[in-house]
Amino acid sequence: MNQYNPTRVTPPEELVDQLIDLSFAEDIGDGDHTTLCCIPPNAMGSSHLLIKEEGVLAGVEVAREVFRRFDPELKVEVFMPDGTHVRPGDIAMLVSGRTQSLLQTERLMLNIMQRMSGIATTTARYVSLLEGTGTHVLDTRKTTPGMRILEKEAVRIGGGMNHRIGLFDMILLKDNHVDFAGGIEAAITRCHDYLRAKGKQLKIEIEVRNFDELGRVLAMGGVDRIMLDNFSVADTRRAVELIDHRYETESSGGITIDTLRQYAECGVDFISVGALTHSVKSLDMSFKAC
Repeated sequence: MNQYNPTRVTPPEELVDQLIDLSFAEDIGDGDHTTLCCIPPNAMGSSHLLIKEEGVLAGVEVAREVFRRFDPELKVEVFMPDGTHVRPGDIAMLVSGRTQSLLQTERLMLNIMQRMSGIATTTARYVSLLEGTGTHVLDTRKTTPGMRILEKEAVRIGGGMNHRIGLFDMILLKDNHVDFAGGIEAAITRCHDYLRAKGKQLKIEIEVRNFDELGRVLAMGGVDRIMLDNFSVADTRRAVELIDHRYETESSGGITIDTLRQYAECGVDFISVGALTHSVKSLDMSFKAC
């Protein structure tokens, strides 16, 4: 059985650059006329990032890139790196340079850092509930379009693991794939034929919805991980016993922060939680002149 490798997923530089460029284009357009009309181009100033809510800080390194791409002459002093547990009143960074640049980069930097910090904070809460179980929390593809690579980085900063980045880096045979393929056996067989023909080596995970499907997967083999979709706690415990460490196990579907630990205590290797990225509250912070 191939073991999960929890390596860090480094955001591809070109994707981050494209996101920043698009974000500036939608925000500034043909010019920040408010700033341009009242702030002289040679005016200099400083602003600090003020934390207003307890949580886990994330997005510091992306913020550096926002400032650098807009104005390479901005000076960024970081006092608190990614992953720091922050509290109201903390000053995470100080940025100095052209006042026009500070004003035009403020909102994009805050949008990214508040969102990423909210995800990291939520993830850290889930991770803490799994302490001592040996179970890891995974993110999903339920992310903000265009922001996925940053949101998944925030999950990692919060102590979680990335499931897969997209449709390209893992095989995940979900219910619709199985149904359209004509069944579990056909889906797994076609998967291996495809990988062989393309010369690719990708991990294979398959979703099962009941014990009949689980039995068919166990009889067929040829996968690395089995996802138990919408199983109850009792059924999850029974399924883990049937799988008996032959494959990695993942629980998914309908699992809340209140039931998370119960599922982990069934012995699953992973629990995937869409709520890490699709319904989090941003962490409150502001960028103030000082």
